[in-house]
Amino acid sequence: MTVTERGAAGRRPYLSVRGGEWGFSVIGLPLALLGGGYALAVVYAGGLLSLTVLGLPFVVVALLGARGAGALHRRLVGRLLGERVEAPAGLPRPAGLIARGRVVLTDPVAWRTLLYLVLRLPLGVLGFVAAVVLPLGCGWLIGFPLWIRLLEPDSRPDGRLTAASVVLGLVVLFAVPGAIRALSAANRGLARLLLGPARAQQRVRELESARATLLAENTDQLRRLERDLHDGTQARLVALAITLSLADDALAPDAEPNTGRLRALVERARGQTDDTIAELRRLTRGIHPVALDGGLGEALPTLTATSPVPVTVRLDLRERPDPGVERALYFCAAELLTNVAKHSGAHAAELTASATDARVRLTVRDDGRGGAALGAGTGLTGLAERLAAVDGVLRIDSPPGGPTVITAELPTRL
Repeated sequence: MTVTERGAAGRRPYLSVRGGEWGFSVIGLPLALLGGGYALAVVYAGGLLSLTVLGLPFVVVALLGARGAGALHRRLVGRLLGERVEAPAGLPRPAGLIARGRVVLTDPVAWRTLLYLVLRLPLGVLGFVAAVVLPLGCGWLIGFPLWIRLLEPDSRPDGRLTAASVVLGLVVLFAVPGAIRALSAANRGLARLLLGPARAQQRVRELESARATLLAENTDQLRRLERDLHDGTQARLVALAITLSLADDALAPDAEPNTGRLRALVERARGQTDDTIAELRRLTRGIHPVALDGGLGEALPTLTATSPVPVTVRLDLRERPDPGVERALYFCAAELLTNVAKHSGAHAAELTASATDARVRLTVRDDGRGGAALGAGTGLTGLAERLAAVDGVLRIDSPPGGPTVITAELPTRL
């Protein structure tokens, strides 16, 4: 399941640097030196020992050690840089030392971790330079006139050289926060790329999670449908059967004809029949909205017409998605419009739907108070999980004060 959030919280002044970023640049140098040295030593020693019987056992142990180093770096990146990198799946444990060794040697996570340790070495050096060496150099440049007077009290330093030194020191000082932030972003990206699960493993996890979500949702729907049929429709049918039984008794040959009572029973049976039909229509509408029979182009305008907040609809549906995708987008639009009416305080909203390049995109924008986020009680978490079940993604852009823009994107074909 993929969800992205962007808002005002992510915008920082240029000169601001989080303490974790500075700490990562300082603490990361010795770890980068150790990790880079370890990776290079593994490659070098593994190459030399590959011609001997010790080669493969050495590489197996070294790769296991690389996995441990990767776990350490994931924790460091998560704690200091705020980048949560999902841990890869554990190694399978087949029977036999040879089989286990083969699993380790073909483990993509360990090899990618070795590559991370090699690439982390220059980034660690650059980070230390940006966090420590450059500020010290700035202090030396800005204080250059003072150092000259302390070292040579009788000399008169060149004014142009002094001014250039101070200006250069200020320029470098101004560049330090940007350099630290850029290197921190590079470290985050490198950790996401190489320390997390391999792409195939990540895809398998996403599909397993989506399948579990879809099965749970379908199970809940079936239980709810069974409960509604048992407590609602079945009870109405039992009442209708009783009414018809009373009418049958009133028509018995040995009974006195009572036209008024018989008419009342028939009217009651007719009303119960109408209620049962209405109940069945409500249940079937929850399974598949009737409005979707004509596609999203007809269903979405009908849906927005019932919204208490005025909604402008813009549609560009050049191709009709699969029924499962249409259903997911319809309920997504219904959920988002409900959130706009209940939580945003908006005066107007806009719904845009387009289908191009084998992707269908639904965007709901409102001029409300903003602040929408996952887990904020607006049902967005459940909505994101339902979209993930059909390989969809939910993007949220809702800074405090608004506007809120929420986009759902899915493939047109499953």
